[in-house]
This record gives sequence, C-alpha cells and structure tokens, in this order.
Amino acid sequence: MNKPMLQLKNVDVVYHRVIHVLRSVSLDLQEAQIVALLGGNGAGKTTTLKAISSLLSVEQGRVEQGEILYKGSNIANTDPGAAVANGIVQVLEGRRVLKHLSIEQNLLIGAHMRSDRDEVMRDLAWLYGTFPKLADMRARTAGYLSGGEMQMLLLSRALMAQPRVLLLDEPSMGLAPLIVVQLFRFLERVRGEKGISILLVEQNAHAALGIADRGYVLESGRIVLQGDKRDLEKNEDVREFYLGLSVQNERRSFRNVKHYKRRKRWLG
Repeated sequence: MNKPMLQLKNVDVVYHRVIHVLRSVSLDLQEAQIVALLGGNGAGKTTTLKAISSLLSVEQGRVEQGEILYKGSNIANTDPGAAVANGIVQVLEGRRVLKHLSIEQNLLIGAHMRSDRDEVMRDLAWLYGTFPKLADMRARTAGYLSGGEMQMLLLSRALMAQPRVLLLDEPSMGLAPLIVVQLFRFLERVRGEKGISILLVEQNAHAALGIADRGYVLESGRIVLQGDKRDLEKNEDVREFYLGLSVQNERRSFRNVKHYKRRKRWLG
C-alpha cells in the first residue's frame, strides 16, 4: 500500500487545557480513498475533523500529543487558512451557505484563494454540468434553497477550493432518502473523476459504508474498531449498533441501545 495522503498518529486533543476529548486516535486516508468515521453523538468525530483542518483553536482546543501527517508533514495546530491552501477543506455540519448571496457567488467564494481564473471557470462549468439544477438557479439567493440543494451547494463550493482531502461532517443529516442516495453517488463521482480523498463522518452507517473503502468506529474519543467496509458490515457489533440489525437481522432502534453496553463489549 502507498504512503497515506493523511495520517493521524496517536492524536490526543484537549479543550480549555482540561477536557480530554481524543485519546491516541490513529487513522490512515490513502489518495482517492473514501474512509467512513462512525460513532454516536459525543464520540469525538467532529473534533477529529477539526484537528485535521486546524479549526480547534477557534474553540480553545489543541492537539496535545501525536502527529497529523499530510503528505508526510506534521500539520497539527497550524493555521486553518494554510490547511485550505494546502488542499484540506472541511464542510461543516449545519449547511452554512452564505444565505444573502447567489448560488454562483457562493461558488466563486469557494475559489477565493485561487489565482488561476481560467481553471476556476472550468471547475465552475464542471459543477454546473454535474448539477444542472444549480446552473439553472445560479442567480437565485442561496437562502431560499431546500436542504438538499444547500448541501449540494456546500459540497460544490468546497470543490471550488480544489481540495486533495475533503472532510465531510454529517452531510446526510436531515435529508430525504432519495437526496441522500444522490449525494453519495456524487461523492463517488468526485473520488473517481477528481481523485479526491474523502474522510466522511456519518451516523447513517448504511450510506457511509456503501461508498467507503474503509471505516473506523470512534467511541468516547478512542478508535475501538477499524477495517475494510466488508469486514465492518459483517461485524456483529457494527450490525447491531450502527446498521440497526440484530444477529437475527431484525431491525432495532439505535436510541434504545445503552451506551455502556457498547463500551463493555469493545473497551472491556
């Protein structure tokens, strides 16, 4: 296997100098690979993304131990703007479009750090060809879009920055099932046509593992399980707690599963 595009080695993250959120987290992301990061609320998934994109400092957080290697260089606790310039772009949870600007203005803002105007226009044309609906609505104010349209705009705006690593935080949250299918097909296309590596944080384990090459399960700030997607899909714990299937393939509610039960089984 080639050297990872992105690698976390035993990363610890602390907020406000006292709140220990991540403990010895290690993961690899290869070039043009999709990796799913699964886990319940409060497991540390978003913190992992922010550690990579250097957004921890905004919330008084810091990588206290370990390394975050991007193309072989340690980027822990660096400048967020430098991360974007180097090709690491995060799409935050919450559909944060610039609501008072048009769709096209939102997209062009995504390319604000680029000076290659001709390439910017080619990328814009590619996105409009991929999403004809965005092209038809390019002059529309972004705040009037539906949730699915906003998410497509956010992904497109991130791509205008020419990322080599794309960090996605719960992109399917609140979307209709059909829109989720379209969204994840787009991510597969982006990986295939652009060669972009994607680290995908998702609670929709079905959708995430459907397109991922590998996956990690994060629990209380620790990686407790990892493997190829087929291995995770067959794993009894993942099937029960994240795919909603019991051993007898009966659907179960994730909300009814006790947190301590997962910790007892995985962490001892």
